[in-house]
Amino acid sequence: MRLLQLMAGAQYGGAEEFFVRLALAFERANVDQRVIIRGYPFRQSQLVSGGVRTNTLSFRRWFDVRTSVGLRRIIRDWRPDIVLTWMSRASHACPKFLLGREFVHVGRLGGYYKLKYFRGCDHLIGNTPGMVEYVRRLGWPEKSSHYLPNFVSETRAPPLDRSTLNTPDDVPLLLGLGRLHENKAFDVLLDSIALLPGHWLWLAGTGSQEAALKAQAARLGIEQRVRFLGWRDNVAPLFSAANVLVCPSRSEPLGNVVLEAWAQHVPVVAAASEGLRQLINHGVNGLLVPIDDERALAKSVEKLTGSYAKELAVSGWASYRESYNEAAVVNGYLDFFNEVAL
Repeated sequence: MRLLQLMAGAQYGGAEEFFVRLALAFERANVDQRVIIRGYPFRQSQLVSGGVRTNTLSFRRWFDVRTSVGLRRIIRDWRPDIVLTWMSRASHACPKFLLGREFVHVGRLGGYYKLKYFRGCDHLIGNTPGMVEYVRRLGWPEKSSHYLPNFVSETRAPPLDRSTLNTPDDVPLLLGLGRLHENKAFDVLLDSIALLPGHWLWLAGTGSQEAALKAQAARLGIEQRVRFLGWRDNVAPLFSAANVLVCPSRSEPLGNVVLEAWAQHVPVVAAASEGLRQLINHGVNGLLVPIDDERALAKSVEKLTGSYAKELAVSGWASYRESYNEAAVVNGYLDFFNEVAL
């Protein structure tokens, strides 16, 4: 079986990181694959160093003749059995009408997207049961819509020395990860830090809200206890240094950061957005709070001390190992490919 993957995503993002993890895992599983990505050098380096045959195309939004011709040429010459397209842009760019078309087109959703971009797909993958239910409610056939979860790296690392970020060793340290975007609700997290005078925050990510969040931290008088870290490819040292992972998202299709926290044995507090509600069993493997409620967020963070925090972390690790480990997810994808391949 030959697999071609198309990823036209942003420079940074959870789906983009999972794409790299999955491609490298497929390579370790000896899948005959090629990938086509946008020309971000660091992502290309990650893939090539892992042995993945990688091409780059621009995947511009409009009138991108070069990408269209390049995709058609690679598909015609390499003749994949399955083309797996990641999210809207790549799925829309995949040739719909190709002389002698013999591949199965599988679209992978990373959120609750408009299905008009996936009309050329034969099958759709959602990474949560809720996402699969969503596409079925919009009329996508049940037999052609499938649930396949994500996995994250289980590799642990020594903690990042807090002194390198001017953070005391003896304070409770919260960690936030993700794009600095309104949907991630890091403004709510900053408001909760103002209610937790003994706690510090490391916030790792980049995005359009960065300047506004830094201004908010200054306005709240908490800038001395908040560190903006930028995007970090290696987050294991951050988890090892932190006491709690906080995911306050207003909208979160899945919540890769929760899986990462579970894999790193770190307890989680999260807002009860749809994907996070499906992932977390409140009081068992994490704590859920109402969306946009900084007081509830702060109160839940205060609860995560001592043996209770450890119990939640252990339960989170068990949840990860049961359903979201690399071997289980890769085997699920391979079984699916074998089932749908022509």
